[in-house]
Amino acid sequence: MYGGYYGGMGMGFFDPTMILLLIGTALSLIASSRVSRTFSKYSGVRSMTGMTGEEAARRLLNSQGIYDVTVRPVAGSLTDHYDPRTKTVNLSENVFRSASVASIGVAAHECGHAIQDNVGYAPLRMRAAFVPVANFGSRLSWPLILLGLILGGSNMLIQIGIWMFVAVVLFQMITLPVEFNASRRAVALLDELGILSGQEIGQTKSVLTAAALTYVAAAAASVLQLLRLIILFGGNRRRD
Repeated sequence: MYGGYYGGMGMGFFDPTMILLLIGTALSLIASSRVSRTFSKYSGVRSMTGMTGEEAARRLLNSQGIYDVTVRPVAGSLTDHYDPRTKTVNLSENVFRSASVASIGVAAHECGHAIQDNVGYAPLRMRAAFVPVANFGSRLSWPLILLGLILGGSNMLIQIGIWMFVAVVLFQMITLPVEFNASRRAVALLDELGILSGQEIGQTKSVLTAAALTYVAAAAASVLQLLRLIILFGGNRRRD
């Protein structure tokens, strides 16, 4: 069944598809390092208005007639997110209370998601609907693939596992336009409302671009992982 795979991998020979994993890992590490450096750099730049992330978020939401979304602090660093289920903009403590350009940019980005939700932005709705499928695929794809190998290379289990991983990749691809659109909305409103101005807008763009690249890197890493699975198992239908 999968004798060729076992012969190449099980005997300790070099697996050339590991290069795809290494590339994906490198992209993720580079993106993570960049967002940390950029956020740290502009966390030390106080905004001219002196508004905190919380204050900026509330003003942004109110400017769009959104009064049913709560802005609240959450534990952790860079744990900021918008939850459409509870209608909450959740800001990490250092973003919630800080008046830095970086904090305001991050807070505005999460408000961008709240605005998307308010106007019925289609990609956001699509992503929300896809969450259960992606979570299911994320939990079961690898166990099924491994179980297929343990059971002597069961083609059916491995193929089902690969298709479940496809769902994870699709979710990450859907996420990209959602994140980029939220950042565009955030920057435009920060400029329009005068919350940030001049070079602060460029600095905020740097922070949000670095953050967006982490999603791009994650999507690229998943695509490379999927490609590896297809190379290893997708076309291998040999029988004993």
